[in-house]
Formats: sequence, structure tokens, C-alpha cells
Amino acid sequence: MFHKMFVLMLGVIMATLVVGCNTVKGVGQDVQSGGKAISKSAEKVSEKM
Repeated sequence: MFHKMFVLMLGVIMATLVVGCNTVKGVGQDVQSGGKAISKSAEKVSEKM
């Protein structure tokens, strides 16, 4: 059961990546925007402390 679920989730993730960004440049932009979101969240948390 775990193996089937893992394969299914891996397939969904891979399909999302292929559809979401067709080029290496697109992947880089996605990773960069994710990093910016994490940085902003970390800044907000550190300001509250």
C-alpha cells in the first residue's frame, strides 16, 4: 500500500513540475520564488520575536 501511494505521489509531483515549468529556466524561477517566500516568512517571524 505504501509503495503504491509513494509512486502515485511521485507521479503527481513530476506531472506538476513538467506542466508548471517547461524549461530549466522556469524551474529556476520557481525555486527562486519559493526561496523568496521562505525568506519573507522568516523575516516576519524574526520581527515578532
